[in-house]
Amino acid sequence: MTEIEIGRGKRGRKAYAFDDIAVVPSRRTRDPKEVSIAWQIDAYRFELPFLAAPMDSVVSPQTAIRIGQLGGLGVLNLEGLWTRYEDPEPVLAEIAELDGATANRRMQQIYEEPIKEELIGQRIKEVRDSGVVTAAALSPQRTAQFSKAVVDAGVDIFVIRGTTVSAEHVSSAAEPLNLKQFIYELDVPVIVGGCATYTAALHLMRTGAAGVLVGFGGGAAHTTRNVLGIQVPMATAVADVAAARRDYLDESGGRYVHVIADGGVGWSGDLPKAIACGSDAVMIGSPLARATDAPGRGHHWGMEAVHEDVPRGKRMDLGAVGTTEEVLLGPSHTPDGSMNFFGALRRAMATTGYSDLKEFQRVEVMVARSR
Repeated sequence: MTEIEIGRGKRGRKAYAFDDIAVVPSRRTRDPKEVSIAWQIDAYRFELPFLAAPMDSVVSPQTAIRIGQLGGLGVLNLEGLWTRYEDPEPVLAEIAELDGATANRRMQQIYEEPIKEELIGQRIKEVRDSGVVTAAALSPQRTAQFSKAVVDAGVDIFVIRGTTVSAEHVSSAAEPLNLKQFIYELDVPVIVGGCATYTAALHLMRTGAAGVLVGFGGGAAHTTRNVLGIQVPMATAVADVAAARRDYLDESGGRYVHVIADGGVGWSGDLPKAIACGSDAVMIGSPLARATDAPGRGHHWGMEAVHEDVPRGKRMDLGAVGTTEEVLLGPSHTPDGSMNFFGALRRAMATTGYSDLKEFQRVEVMVARSR
């Protein structure tokens, strides 16, 4: 890829966000009803190719169950309010009423409540007893501490999610998580991330992960670029990691690792772009936070917002547009792409003539920045 000279002593690649690209129609069109958007990872098949982000504003045990019933996968945040408080509803109500200027400080205090191991098992069991596929997430820092409780509770898919996760974390203060050994010894499939480059993704794939999350600093509630100066535009990040998947497929003799775009999918039109760049599925946060039945009550935040030393996120006031079902499957009452995400994906695939997700990854894209 052509590099741009930033100055005499530094060159950099041109990178693209989903806003910078558009999907191109082909010579064929299809009936949207004949398009398959089903996705399978390990032994688990989903009618909708998405994971609900493990954020307290998005996924509660109840919403995880509802999302599973609708065909997706809700990922519960095991370091959030549901494992810190027996009844988090009063806390959620307080967060919804906080003044924007003081919200971060008060939320830091709220999240100082310790994680309770017994609540981890209780929340996972609540979702599992409903009959849907159960997924839960921990950060790399707490995975070793709580992983046994997670597995003992019967989780189906284990997610290790951080702002960035590497296979070569270096620390002189603490023993880092050995991802390769951890995944090898675990009896459930593991999805790990985020990563945003070819090299980092290739190393994560070599750990034995079933899927990798792609994204760094691109979420709606992130301020990572402002705070740390780090961000990778999502279209380029997904395409680079998809290239790592292709090369790892050859290197491993046929082992396929799923690529999941985590960030940047704020509107329904971003979803086909993510698939077109090479992702197998997406992780969605802010669109689901707009649901009338979302736990955040129209507000949205991630764990980055409550970091004790360097917060890299904020509570967003998004409002509400419709139920979770309407956000995912319609019908839509707005023309802005905030509802019926998967109806839009079907129609995009049908309009460009593709019948399933793997085919659609080959669709042509153009650089065409949205205005």
